[in-house]
Amino acid sequence: MNLKIKFRESFRPFAPSVLREKVSEWFDIDGESPYMLLIAEVREDKRHAVSEHENELWGIDKLKVLRSSIPAVTHVDYSARIQTVNKEDNPMYYELIKKFHEKTGCPVIINTSFNVRGEPIVCTPEDVYICFMRTNMDYLVLGDFILDKSEQPEFKDDMDWKKEYELD
Repeated sequence: MNLKIKFRESFRPFAPSVLREKVSEWFDIDGESPYMLLIAEVREDKRHAVSEHENELWGIDKLKVLRSSIPAVTHVDYSARIQTVNKEDNPMYYELIKKFHEKTGCPVIINTSFNVRGEPIVCTPEDVYICFMRTNMDYLVLGDFILDKSEQPEFKDDMDWKKEYELD
């Protein structure tokens, strides 16, 4: 997702969105964090054992070590910036995560800002569409609408933004 959608370094973890009632089963926290203001560690029973050799790795090699059953949101120190989701505050997002949980057994999904490297977060439906067309996303859900990229007209971009903004 980092390389194909965000166009940023592959080692950068995402934030987790988790059903409020399941947060303490996955993270060392039992409370609300609807605005991603709290950091918590992945619970011990969700972590993968790291060998002595893997612990001694450095740099990018250390970042490639699988640390938990939710690796996309697990930092090297097992921390994650949590967003709890409840039905009252965000019913559509809650139902999406709930359905994912029913299918996979995992009540955690990736949460990331809607933008690509070097660009501000999208603000308008036009920003959303341009960002969608610039990425390798297949589908876009915007309110009650679902867009299939393969059904969209050819997109012509005036700016080579991938070259304009170098990786960090």
